[in-house]
Amino acid sequence: MSKSTPLVGRRSWRPKWPVNTDRVFKRRRYFGTKRSVLKLQGQFNPKTLRRELVLTDKKPLFWIAALTILLVLPLGVGNQRFLSLFGIICIYAAINVMWTLIIGTAGLQSFATLATVGVGAYGSAYLSITYGLPWPLMLVAGAGFGALMGWIISLPARRLDGLYYALLTLGLSEFMRNFVTQSDALGGKFNGALFGVAQIVPSDLLTTRAGQSLLYLTAFIALLVILIVFRWVNGGRIGLMLKTAATSKEDESFASAIGVDFQKARTHVFIIASAALGFMGAFYATYIGGTSLQIFSLELLLLMLAMIVIGGLGKAEGALIGTVIVVGITQWFTDWGPWRVVLVGVLALLSVLYTRNGIFGLKAQIQEIRERRQALHRAAITGRYAEYLPQQAPDIHDKSLIVGRVFERTLRDRLKSWIDPDIIKEHELKPMGQHSDHLERMLNYFRKAPIPDKYAVYCVEPFASYRVVALSGLPGVPPRIVDDKTYPSLEEAYHAVFLRRVNDLRAS
Repeated sequence: MSKSTPLVGRRSWRPKWPVNTDRVFKRRRYFGTKRSVLKLQGQFNPKTLRRELVLTDKKPLFWIAALTILLVLPLGVGNQRFLSLFGIICIYAAINVMWTLIIGTAGLQSFATLATVGVGAYGSAYLSITYGLPWPLMLVAGAGFGALMGWIISLPARRLDGLYYALLTLGLSEFMRNFVTQSDALGGKFNGALFGVAQIVPSDLLTTRAGQSLLYLTAFIALLVILIVFRWVNGGRIGLMLKTAATSKEDESFASAIGVDFQKARTHVFIIASAALGFMGAFYATYIGGTSLQIFSLELLLLMLAMIVIGGLGKAEGALIGTVIVVGITQWFTDWGPWRVVLVGVLALLSVLYTRNGIFGLKAQIQEIRERRQALHRAAITGRYAEYLPQQAPDIHDKSLIVGRVFERTLRDRLKSWIDPDIIKEHELKPMGQHSDHLERMLNYFRKAPIPDKYAVYCVEPFASYRVVALSGLPGVPPRIVDDKTYPSLEEAYHAVFLRRVNDLRAS
């Protein structure tokens, strides 16, 4: 191809590799789920004449790249502030992923996320200070406290839903804050501050770069654990059942009709997510060496809600990217003062106004807008028998369709140039007799037209009355009458059909 030849259209890059047709390909799935690790599709390559496996979903590759950057970048920079920032990102992202599981998969409008995290943090911290519980058992205790909290919160969900349930769970954070403030055992004398717990990294190592890197590595591993839990629940049997039931507005009745215990499945998801949130609360306590009332604050809850709104509800990748954006703005640009919170609010408002589901809903939204504009553009410049546009060619595997469309367009243009009063008069005089070459070619083209909407003559009364109809092309579906005119002879009816076909040819 010469350099002056412009490239038309675009081809999406998709990894592909040849396969051995003598062996059966076994699809790999995530452990305990029904989701494939890689969505592969077998295709035939017309150039190499071989079968190939094509990766139809590149999301796992993006996940690997994003997590690799999240792991390597802070460790490579090695700055203490940088490591601390990304450690907070990992912790908040893990919490948001579980919140997404509750709101998206379970369909519960719960705002008790931080309350559950706080219960895990304060409960495990109390056991560590009072009974000398080591940090591995703190994580187990935090998960247990979280599961218990989730079971208690899930009980009202059987009778309350929507706004009422959201308000009930929203008040739990304030209730827990007041309880901690008035409890001496939980640091009420020190305004809810409870420090001195067993740390996951010894305090003497925290002043070194190796200790800070190790501390960040533990936060990254905690995020990976939460992502595994999300994939296990969302892609497993419980998640698939809830997604199936959510296809109808009447979720509970529809689920019961197909044999799914909707309330039980939602409760299971909520308890599992709450256990994971309690685990993260205990990890947060071991990460910083304690906990405080900030974990119950409404400001933090709203910031985490903004993270989900900006990134995209119901998607783990949305929770991750939304956390990176919001934490990056609020924790890195501290010199901006309150304006950084205003910026977060503006981003959340723009996401609500102009996107359907945050940043990760933009791709589908932009693709839909693009396809709609392309359809309008094609409709404006093409007709029913027009040629394919150049940008359509890369997506058409059978190139004979393009040649056939070009031939069809050329043939119709040639036939339209033959239409004149003489050829119409010729058909009127001898609709069933001998015809000239041009008229015979035109009639042959009309006869080869597809059956649907093809004009035909319908005999109302033999040798006395005829009408013009359009065939349906479907078995058992009668033809439709196109007008109210009746013709006394078969020759006049044939000529009426010819005139209609000529008018359609001119209009194309």
